Amino acid sequence: MVITLLRRSYVLLPLVAVIALALLGLCGGSRWLSPSEFRLDGGLHPVLELRLVRVTAALVIGGALALSGMVFQATLRNPLAEPFTLGLSGGAAVGATLAYILGLRALSLYAVPFAALAGALIVLGLVLLVSRGGNWGVESLLLSGVIAGTICSSLLMFLLSFAQQSELAGVTWWMLGDLQGVDPDLLWPVAGYTAIALIVLRVLAGDLNVLSLGDEEAFYLGVNPRRLVMFMILIASLLAASTVCLAGIISFCGLIIPHIVRRLYGCDHRRILFTGFLWGGGFLILCDLLSRVIFREREIPIGVLTSLLGGVVFLMILKRRRPHDA
Repeated sequence: MVITLLRRSYVLLPLVAVIALALLGLCGGSRWLSPSEFRLDGGLHPVLELRLVRVTAALVIGGALALSGMVFQATLRNPLAEPFTLGLSGGAAVGATLAYILGLRALSLYAVPFAALAGALIVLGLVLLVSRGGNWGVESLLLSGVIAGTICSSLLMFLLSFAQQSELAGVTWWMLGDLQGVDPDLLWPVAGYTAIALIVLRVLAGDLNVLSLGDEEAFYLGVNPRRLVMFMILIASLLAASTVCLAGIISFCGLIIPHIVRRLYGCDHRRILFTGFLWGGGFLILCDLLSRVIFREREIPIGVLTSLLGGVVFLMILKRRRPHDA
C-alpha cells in the first residue's frame, strides 16, 4: 500500500518529505534550535543562517548528483554508471591536491574549488577526445573513463607522497565530502545551473527515454544518438563537476538514488527527473543532519555516511531484485 501511494504521488510526497527534512536540518545539530528561536533581535539567528546554507547546499548537491546519475545510467545503459564514471572525481582530486600542495589555498578561498573544477573538466575533455577515436560509442566512453580514473589515481598517490601533514589532512577531509565550508557565492551559480539543467533534461526527457533503448533503436525513432549522447554526457558531467567544486567528492548518492526512483516510479524520465532531484536532495539533507547529530563533539564527513547508507540500501535492493529485473 505504501509503494502504491508513493507511485501515485510521485511529486507531492517527495516534496513534503524534503520540506520536513529541511526543517529538521534547520533545527537539528550540535544544538537544537526551535522555530521560535529562528529570529533573534530583529534578524535571523546566526546558527540558522549557517544551517540555511548547508540545507540548501545539500538539496542542490544531492539533487544534482541524482540527476547526473540518472542521465549517465540511461545514456551509457549501465546500471552501475554514476556521476564520476568518466573519471571526474579523480581529476577533481588531483586538481584540489595541487592547490593544497602549491599553496594556492593561502592566496584565495576559491583556489581549491576552482582547481577541482578545472581538474574535472580537463579529465572530461581528455575522455571525450580519446573516445572520439571510438566514434563516441558507449563502450569507448566507459573504457576511456576507467583509464582516466586509473591514471588520476596514480597521479594522486604520487602527489600525496609529497604532501605535508597539514596539506594531507586538508586533502583527505575534502575527498570525504564536506558541507561545512560551502561558499554561498559559489552555491547560487551552481543552484542556477542545476535548475537550468533540470529544465533542459525535462524538455529532452522523451529523447532520453529513446536513447536508453540503444543507439540503433534511437536512430530508427528519429534521434541522432551520437549527438544526443555527447550533449547528455556534457550536462551530467557539468552537474557532477559543480558539486565537486562546492563540497568535494560525495559518493553513492548518484548511484543509489536513481535505482530507488526507478524501482518506485518506473523508467519514464518525463515522470522521474524532478522526483529524482527531490529524492537526491532529501537523501543528502538526511545524511547531513545525521553527520551533525550522531557525534555532537565531532562532525562525521558526509561522504562517509552517503557511502555507508547507500551501500546498505543498494545491497538490500540487489537482494530483493527479481531474476527478470536483471
